[in-house]
Amino acid sequence: VQLQASGGGLVQIGDSLRLSCVASGIFSRKGMAWYRQSPGKVREFVAAINWPGYSTYYADSVKGRFTISRDNEKNTIFLQMSSLKPEDTAVYYCAQKLRASDYDDQQGYGFWGQGTLVTVSS
Repeated sequence: VQLQASGGGLVQIGDSLRLSCVASGIFSRKGMAWYRQSPGKVREFVAAINWPGYSTYYADSVKGRFTISRDNEKNTIFLQMSSLKPEDTAVYYCAQKLRASDYDDQQGYGFWGQGTLVTVSS
């Protein structure tokens, strides 16, 4: 499975941005997630969505501002980000769940995209 993330960029505080991640290979029956990593920090969970998309999970820091969704016909997941803050600045990675675990457990994800950089400028 290859995951290709895109949509990052430089935005202002309060702006919105939508990230996309296209999967080539197995996509059906797989949970998917977004993680992020800021400079000098460990990678952290952002949001996840189950198959086929009835359940979503969010980190407290993004709840109410970010929305994860998926288009199963296009093997794509999205992360709609709004009310962006400087602390949202990070490289955002999409990931595919490989094994049973909590959705915020990185060990449960076996495939990772290359990341897309989001910079929120003040």
